[in-house]
Amino acid sequence: MTEPLITSPETSVTIASPTFNELGLQTSLLTAINALGYQQPTPIQLAAIPAILQGRDLVAGAETGSGKTAAFALPLLQRLSTTPNTATRSMGNQVRALIIAPTRELAVQIGEAIAAYGQYQQPALKVCTVFGGVGLNPQLLALRGGADIVVATTGRLLDIVQHNGIKFDVLETLVLDEADKMLGLGFSDELNQILALLPKKRQNLLFSATFPPELSFLIAKLLKNPVEINIAKRDDSLIEQHVYTVEAERKNALLIHLIQTGDWQQVLVFASAKNTCNRLVLKLEKAGIQAAAFHGDLSQSARNNALRDFKARQIRVLIATDVASRGIDIEQLPYVVNFDLPRSPNDYIHRIGRTGRAGQQGQAIALICPDEYAHFQLIEKRMKKRLPREQVVGFEVGEI
Repeated sequence: MTEPLITSPETSVTIASPTFNELGLQTSLLTAINALGYQQPTPIQLAAIPAILQGRDLVAGAETGSGKTAAFALPLLQRLSTTPNTATRSMGNQVRALIIAPTRELAVQIGEAIAAYGQYQQPALKVCTVFGGVGLNPQLLALRGGADIVVATTGRLLDIVQHNGIKFDVLETLVLDEADKMLGLGFSDELNQILALLPKKRQNLLFSATFPPELSFLIAKLLKNPVEINIAKRDDSLIEQHVYTVEAERKNALLIHLIQTGDWQQVLVFASAKNTCNRLVLKLEKAGIQAAAFHGDLSQSARNNALRDFKARQIRVLIATDVASRGIDIEQLPYVVNFDLPRSPNDYIHRIGRTGRAGQQGQAIALICPDEYAHFQLIEKRMKKRLPREQVVGFEVGEI
């Protein structure tokens, strides 16, 4: 499956009225999403929720920011709440639904979203989120007696399995979120180990922004007669792109200049290396701009604090690597800056897609030096658009 999925006539799901009330959700779930300010379901929610409620396997092409967490979490909460939880309590540390995410931040985000969606359900379902970078014992204690839903990263889940902290005999549903990123980050072996532990009879839900060739084998092995959903990409017209040419050694100064002269108050900056993130934080703070780094060498608590402060606008700039940034999801983020270009054009598209959400205009800025001109042309080819090169007075370079 190298191309985006096309919904087939046999598996298409048609919803007449785009309201949550039409999707067959429980009153408690509708109360929660109303309290959260959700107005209308997104396309992925319209298509996926009825199919999941029917117990179908599902494969969905949907990007970050499309509303996919609610698309699987809402029907999952409903299905689990309609059947008793006696198995998890009487048979040890059993889990009824397993959600696997590629990164700690995404796992935490999913767990928090599920808790918010299920806050009015009675009785409340038990949800546990487990991930590395923090102590194992508290997570083992949380799983005692089992759980209705476990959200996990692959490595920590296997740690828990080795400590006999979780069992899958009564597992009803498996969700793989950002499956392409999971494989791209090298987690295929760990994922295969987990799949071998699960019961054959279960509902499988797979969400992915792209469908590289290696994902096709997993889909064929995992899913049985799935509903196939392809959600069109978000309206890129909401993202205003600028490409500034600058000498490599002057990128720091140009970034500071743009933030200060534009009075940018919330900026997500992507850098290629951890030491670049750390260095940029020092440069920005020296210029009086509050900033924090966000990368894999930081402790989990440090990453959590940085993300919390950024969302609360207590710091103006968050500087992140690609791997660490999976799961950063801020609805109304006004500025994204590519300080360094990613190796993959798909990662560039993923980066700039962090802005221009929820109907809000956003700006995506790329700072490119002469050594990056050729690589940026490959990114433009992937986007199927040519962007004008711009120069900032005082930061000009030679021939472009």
